[in-house]
Amino acid sequence: MQLKEGDIAPLFTAKDQNGKIISLNQFKGKRVALFFYPKDNTPTCTIEACNLRDNIALLKKHKIVVLGISVDNVKSHKKFEEKFSLPFSLIADEDKTIVEAYGIWAEKQLYGRKYMGTLRTTFLIGKEGVIEHIIDKVKSAEHTQQIIALWG
Repeated sequence: MQLKEGDIAPLFTAKDQNGKIISLNQFKGKRVALFFYPKDNTPTCTIEACNLRDNIALLKKHKIVVLGISVDNVKSHKKFEEKFSLPFSLIADEDKTIVEAYGIWAEKQLYGRKYMGTLRTTFLIGKEGVIEHIIDKVKSAEHTQQIIALWG
């Protein structure tokens, strides 16, 4: 199912890199930048996460909570967080229920090889749980600027 702006963001509950249970419900009343990325410790995903890390003060100034999600496990997320000092929750979606609920688990192609994977996408979810913006053409090195341009 393809989500669109104006839809209610699908609720989820899953563990972050510390084994802490994170639920989208706990952020009601806050603006959430929910960024989905394909894999921990890969070049483009690292650039994206580090851009958000380096600009976390600006995002907080705009009262934006950052949450990352990939299908990697808790242990992988913990290594990624520690290696790059990431100051936000990385949610483990090992069973792919969240990526499927958000409609971003899809066929991809790399070097002519087709495979299933996560489409790099960020959902900007408003205080009432409504998807206000969807960034499906993420520029990893400028991701914070993309978010602020829509929500600044």
